[in-house]
Amino acid sequence: MARDNTDGTLLRGGSEYKQCLARAQAARQGHIFRWWDQLDAAGREKLLRQTASVDFQLVSDLAARHLGAGPEKFSGTIGLARVIPLPRTEEQFAERRRMAALGADAIARGEVALFIVAGGQGSRLKFDPPKGTFPICPITDKSLFHLFAEKLTATSRRCGVTIPLYIMTSTINNAATVEFFEINEYFGLGRENVMFVVQGMLPTLDASGKLILKRKDELFLSPNGHGGSITALKQGGALADMRRRGIRHISYHQVDNALVNSIDPVFIGYHVAAGAEMSLKVAQKRDAEEGLGVVGNVDGKLTVIEYSDLAPELMHTRRPDGSLLYGAGNIAIHILDVNFVERLNQAGSGLPWHVATKAVPFIDDSGKLVKPDKPNGIKFEMFVFDALPQAQAAVILESEREEEFAPVKNKHGQDSAATAKQALTNCYGRWLKQAGVEVPFDGEGNVDGKIEISPLFALDPEELAAKVSPDLKFTGELLLE
Repeated sequence: MARDNTDGTLLRGGSEYKQCLARAQAARQGHIFRWWDQLDAAGREKLLRQTASVDFQLVSDLAARHLGAGPEKFSGTIGLARVIPLPRTEEQFAERRRMAALGADAIARGEVALFIVAGGQGSRLKFDPPKGTFPICPITDKSLFHLFAEKLTATSRRCGVTIPLYIMTSTINNAATVEFFEINEYFGLGRENVMFVVQGMLPTLDASGKLILKRKDELFLSPNGHGGSITALKQGGALADMRRRGIRHISYHQVDNALVNSIDPVFIGYHVAAGAEMSLKVAQKRDAEEGLGVVGNVDGKLTVIEYSDLAPELMHTRRPDGSLLYGAGNIAIHILDVNFVERLNQAGSGLPWHVATKAVPFIDDSGKLVKPDKPNGIKFEMFVFDALPQAQAAVILESEREEEFAPVKNKHGQDSAATAKQALTNCYGRWLKQAGVEVPFDGEGNVDGKIEISPLFALDPEELAAKVSPDLKFTGELLLE
């Protein structure tokens, strides 16, 4: 595994070159030094540093285990997991209110932190800066990070406590992410309450198992997946900081969900009441082939089966009423207990590796940069939900996807910035409608116009209803902040 060298020591001189070359050749990866004579001093130093950080034994093991093996589709037996459903009866609504109070108490005691996973590359979005800097708000174009910071500030004010923020970046985007927060003065959260941890990196291989060169002086390294968050929290010092602050529960979500309820008292309440170590939210899948993993019981353990690993016959199985049998899609919102993350680290995380094929730029035999249209690179990554079977207790809570799930993954089409912005506007429109404000919706359920409500104005529909008059007129564009 490649790790960022943070001690400031630079590799210099012939002895380092000989050592790195010998390690690479022993692993049959000596080709990465083929352009050595053409590199300047800075280029040589960069390549040496990267090579020194590569765990060639791990790379060889992963290549031997996965290359040429073909995808393994899960086709075994999946037992249905117990999911706490959306409330429909008065008893269920009352239970949610009790859980909300329990969760709010945990937050007010300073036991909850927010953890945002933001180390990915955003290749499908075709957006080079860190994805968290993407402008997402329908009217003001505030970024995802800005939106999440406002949600965190509003929750902190409501509960009368400072909630710390931890962000996982990668070596690809860490400097740019930190700079973005510095330029924006940490969005009022306070520098002392924001901490960055950097996830591990792994080399990308071609179909023959050779390391891919992105440039003559640079390996193509990829983040080790959101499962790398488990070790990053430990190695980056976040767990120690959480211990110092008295944090017990980590509210986890990824950076690309514009609708996420970052700190949800209801979810936290259910988690605390069950004595759970890891919990997750699910939403009903849009269709059988939507790219969400499904949750179920496998060999007596709660498990998430990644959508790409699920056999088609299971993916499309339906109940008599036509609904998907395995329709509880994992939307990457979790609660992890600090003690659980510590235990996983003591066991070396224990998460399995998964394979992804991507189109990655590479230097060809003539030294020219090639940008392929088809997948040519093999990446290895871990998924955080693979920790679920190791949890001694867990909660699965169903969410209304229109209220909590609007992924920003693609440049166009479904799950794009356009659909996420529309989802935000629609959510705000429904809140206004509940408050008695007349808002026009078209036949597809979309607001005819633009609406943006800052979390600092209203964090939820109840707070909004207490602040706006039903006489408020919507004329096609409305900003409340």
